[in-house]
Amino acid sequence: MTGTDVKEAPCFAVYGTDGGGPFVLVSDHAGRAIPPELGDLGVSEADRARHIGWDIGIDGVGRALATKLKAVLIEQIYSRLVIDCNRAPGHRTSVVKISDGTPVPANQDLQPEQIAHRENTILHPYHARITQELDARLQASRPTMVVALHSFTPEMSGVKRPWQVGLLHNHDSRLAVILMELLRQEGLCVGDNQPYALTDTSDYTIPKHGEKRQLPHVEIEIRQDLIEQASGQEEWADRLARLLPVAWNEFCTLYGSDTAVPDQDKEGAAA
Repeated sequence: MTGTDVKEAPCFAVYGTDGGGPFVLVSDHAGRAIPPELGDLGVSEADRARHIGWDIGIDGVGRALATKLKAVLIEQIYSRLVIDCNRAPGHRTSVVKISDGTPVPANQDLQPEQIAHRENTILHPYHARITQELDARLQASRPTMVVALHSFTPEMSGVKRPWQVGLLHNHDSRLAVILMELLRQEGLCVGDNQPYALTDTSDYTIPKHGEKRQLPHVEIEIRQDLIEQASGQEEWADRLARLLPVAWNEFCTLYGSDTAVPDQDKEGAAA
């Protein structure tokens, strides 16, 4: 589906080259751009550069990982302050009025048609591009793993977060459990649905593209202080490029390449 280098579109960028492996990388909060007609949203440059505007460091991790895995990465280029592409349309945090105590003046008193415009020009095209990538792979009967990349703050509301990385999962935890153990074997403090839990309503990308399609999937959250600098981004890209293929091979050994979600009444690991 995808050639080399970057191809920009109004709301997403595609990096990497499909080298034949199972991995499709997606990054919902990698960008900081704002549509010109929205100006600066009424938010200072310093605040837009904070975690409220994007997932700090995950752009560098994702692009390096795409290169190392010879995989496709689909990035959202717009700030989550414009619209959060990991929230379902109409979700109360899809277009935030206040984010971590910072008001977003341009998001106050929006009319339904204004929100619909952001959905139709940013949210839906981004997810349509992911759908296009997955459709092509499945039509070619190619095994596929969806990997969603995110980062999180070292501290929230005065509480320090000890996890260096967290793995999020919901209805099918098989791949997350495998990767979690591999990361712990490296001596890392790994969060199990920490610092956030993936639920039917809290997230949109994995439920839409992983769970509904019954594809192996995992959502990875890396602590931002570990990937603020290029050296940390490269380190984590190296680590994930080494461990994701191991996790995939173990998954296939245990479950085969048939990616159907197990019966949750019979397999507790999927709960």
